[in-house]
Order: sequence, then structure tokens, then C-alpha cells
Amino acid sequence: MVEIDYLDWNNSIEILEKAYDAGLFVLIIGPKGTGKTSLVRDFADKKNTNLDSINFSLRTRESHLVGTKTLNEGTVNFEEGVLIKSMKEGGMLYLDELNSAEADVLLRLDEALDDRRQIALKESTGEVVKANEKWFVVATINPLTHSGTKELPPQLLSRFPVRIRLEYPPEKIELDIAKKHISEKFESELIQGIKLARTLRQAAAVEELFYSPSLRETIAFGKLVEKGMKPKEAAVIVFGNVYTQWGDIEFQKVNDIITSMFGN
Repeated sequence: MVEIDYLDWNNSIEILEKAYDAGLFVLIIGPKGTGKTSLVRDFADKKNTNLDSINFSLRTRESHLVGTKTLNEGTVNFEEGVLIKSMKEGGMLYLDELNSAEADVLLRLDEALDDRRQIALKESTGEVVKANEKWFVVATINPLTHSGTKELPPQLLSRFPVRIRLEYPPEKIELDIAKKHISEKFESELIQGIKLARTLRQAAAVEELFYSPSLRETIAFGKLVEKGMKPKEAAVIVFGNVYTQWGDIEFQKVNDIITSMFGN
């Protein structure tokens, strides 16, 4: 698989660089599919540092972060979680969709993120683990309009004093991003797909539709067209069919938009 450089269209890398040098943790805020994860991975590559990550959900438990006791051939051991390993190694920790985590998980994480940057292993020996001085944490959150998200406690928000807002890029930038994945000879079709995606996002922003397509879907549309699929068919498959989960009326509304842009 070919590695594709992140297109830093809003100067996020420089902000991350300054936060890293200052030892300040970073929060990236934006809807799904705006490139938050790509940004974090690209920055970790640029710093040539180890990247540990955890994707939060209602199923994430303290043990995923801190660790758990294991029994092996009659011997009880403690298997460290991703948080403890990252703190000790002093790499970069990526907390993805942090505002999808349960309150008890956030409370335990908060212990490690305060100014002391240490945590007591109450699950094991009670040892206090202090973070390596090079330890750096980046978290992402989705807007509260996204399903499964919740408001972060103020004290946890304060652990991330550097905040980057990452929205969908301007149309020209989105085209440049998509062209990193798809041949330039399909540029006119890509422009059509991007205009459709932006129309659907605008409708979702004012709650006329239930779903806002991401950059991933723009790229997926372009890849299907590149493989020989008709643009309208690709648009229905990538952008249209997802709306059927909200019923025929919602799907027909989007299908009419697709037909108006791509023809019958």
C-alpha cells in the first residue's frame, strides 16, 4: 500500500509541533471523516515517534487503559494497558473519539493527564507510574450532534489546552486531497462527487438530512469511477444508499439530488 502524505490545509502540523515542543497536550475537534486520524499519524511519522492509540466507545474499560491481571500456569501477572505502556515509553498516545468513553474511564484517564502526569496502579502493586518526559498525548472528539458522544468534564478538557478545529476542507482542497488517491484524468467526475458531498453536508448541517458524508466517501466515489463505474451509479452506492436506514422518504430525497446533479 502506497503511503500518501497528509495535506495540511489549515496549518495543523505547525500547531502540533509547537504544542509538542511546549509539552502541551492537544485536542482535535471535528466531525467524522475530516482527516483527524490521518493528521495524527502523519505528525507521529514526522516526529519519528512510536504511536499508541485507543478508540473509545461504550465498551472501553479501565483495563484497556491501565491493564489487567492474568493467570498463566498458576502465576498471576499484570498485563499493562496501552496508557501505562505509552507513559513508560514516552511515545505519542492517540485518544480517538474521547467523548464516546464512559465516565469511569475518563476519570481514570484524568489521573494520568494532570500536571503530575502519573498514575497509581491500584489494579496491581499500587506502584506509581510517572510518564516519560517525552510523553505526548493527542485526543480527538466529535461534535455532540454525533451519536454516542457526550460532553467532556471541564477538568478533562483543561488537560488539553491546545485545541485544533478540523472541519471539512474547502472544495479546492478536498479535490487536491482526493487527487492524491485517484488519477487526475477523473478530475471532472471528482468535482461532481465533491459538489454532491458538500450539498449533502450543508443539508445535514441544517438538519434537513440525517447524515453528512465524509472525505472517505468522496475518495471512495472517485475510486469506483476510476474502476469503470458510471458516476451516477457510484454516487448512489457511496452517497445515496446509506440514507435508506432512515426510510424511503429520506433516500428518495437524496436520490433526487443525485439525479439533478448526474442526470437519469
